[in-house]
Amino acid sequence: MPKAHIQMPDGAKITIEGAATEIASIVNQIQSPTVATRVPRPTKASRQKRDQKKRESASDRIANLKEEGFFNQPKSLSTVAAELEKSGYLYPVTTLSGVMLGLVQRRLLTRVKKDGIWVYGKR
Repeated sequence: MPKAHIQMPDGAKITIEGAATEIASIVNQIQSPTVATRVPRPTKASRQKRDQKKRESASDRIANLKEEGFFNQPKSLSTVAAELEKSGYLYPVTTLSGVMLGLVQRRLLTRVKKDGIWVYGKR
């Protein structure tokens, strides 16, 4: 039974064993470029669509609350978490503490200690 040994450009070695017509057919398939092996490059429109689908971060959502006037009165972390939960976004208070601190450092919010609890308000 005839054999064919093929060395691919990427270094892969292929050994084919079978009838001469079968080997010729397989060799032609391997050597001819096919549509299935080509990977289309993303178009500009698909990249823009992908970018639009990016999720909002917790800090983006809290900044939206600020724009809506939620922080006109100082709010505690648990109050912020409860307000986000009303919109369907569940964040543990331990996660929100770091996010809120970052917003304070970026000077989007202020932080004041009231009765031993940090509360956050608009700047």
